[in-house]
Amino acid sequence: MSKQQLQRLRKLLPPIILFATHAFAQQQIPVARGWAKNSINTVVFRKNSLTSNKEFQYIAFYDSTSHLVIGRRKQNTANWTLHQTQYTGDTRDAHRSISIIVDGDGFLHCSFDQHDSRLRYVRSTRPGSLDLGPETSMTNANESRVTYPEFYRLPGGDLLFLYRDGSSGNGNLILNRYDRTTKTWTRLQDKLIDGEGKRNAYWQAAFDTKGTLHISWTWRESPDVASNHDIAYARSRDGGHTWETSTGKPYVLPITAATAEYAVRIPQHSGLINQTSMCADENGNPYIATYWRPDNTSVPQYEVVYKKGAGWQTSQASHRTTPFLLGGAGTKRIPMSRPQIVEKAGRLTLIYRDEEQGNKITLATAANPAGPWTVKNLGANTYANWEPTFDPQLWAAKSILNLFVQRVGQGDGETLENLPAQPISVLSYIP
Repeated sequence: MSKQQLQRLRKLLPPIILFATHAFAQQQIPVARGWAKNSINTVVFRKNSLTSNKEFQYIAFYDSTSHLVIGRRKQNTANWTLHQTQYTGDTRDAHRSISIIVDGDGFLHCSFDQHDSRLRYVRSTRPGSLDLGPETSMTNANESRVTYPEFYRLPGGDLLFLYRDGSSGNGNLILNRYDRTTKTWTRLQDKLIDGEGKRNAYWQAAFDTKGTLHISWTWRESPDVASNHDIAYARSRDGGHTWETSTGKPYVLPITAATAEYAVRIPQHSGLINQTSMCADENGNPYIATYWRPDNTSVPQYEVVYKKGAGWQTSQASHRTTPFLLGGAGTKRIPMSRPQIVEKAGRLTLIYRDEEQGNKITLATAANPAGPWTVKNLGANTYANWEPTFDPQLWAAKSILNLFVQRVGQGDGETLENLPAQPISVLSYIP
């Protein structure tokens, strides 16, 4: 790391546990202790665990009493203001995570404690406040079987909210939009992706710098994770109203298994994981991060699926040697986390945790998606059962990666480990 880079880092980050090497610089910002008997605070599908708005960053987690805690800090400081809210969740089920976002007017929105159950949605009583108002409906339609709430902020400050209506192996993707002028939600898509009563889509989504929303997904035919198959793709250039393929061909909605564009065909029983991540570069090229077992092997590998010319390509980003079989229902205890992926100036970074790497925070980077991929660990700390989530607004605005970090337990199939509350921190990293 150059002297100029280190000086820039010191201006951007508070002086807490700061250290640097020639390749990266990072710091650990303590927050509090949180529930750790399972992975509910660290599941990869939290959108979001951290979110920024102007000069403030917000965080959400369950504490040891299962209360929803909201926190805020001024960026470039290490001082958190934490508020234990009046709300609790069923923390025995790791699906029932917390997702937050701040709209363009500064109101905090929060959805939490859902797994094939009623919508739980609240927002702050005023801009910048940590006080949450009463639970409310969004649209009063299809809100009794909600799972995987995800918030995304549109360029103008309105919000999108995605969730599954239904159950594993039998569900549809629903899309709502929040108008910050009227402070109301409306339904954009009752069934953006239709499981037709036979399957469901496990999706990941991302905005690019031009405001295009990209979505990719894996189909599941039953509650058994082994029935995951294929990776499909769609995009919207108008905030979710209309959808098209990667070549610009309009979709007739809802999208089904028969009408979807497939980036890669992967059979069932291939160890394909669901609910991972994707990003897109400044030219709108999508990159999808996931893992599965390549043909005729027993070892899952991290893979990046990307568009090149008229077709799709895959790039293996790891060289793992440890085999395991992915199967069964519920939250699994898995030796490797699901990955996050980010892009900056054409350079891709995959973030994950792997027992082969000693359960450290691992980065795989490449100057282009075809590789080669370079693997390194961020520090020596270990985080068993952790999956990466980060602050997407901060990354988009300043190319600073803020990761929600906590060591957690996770029994197989929604069972708990007898692990007391563990420290939560924000790991701040600048490439």
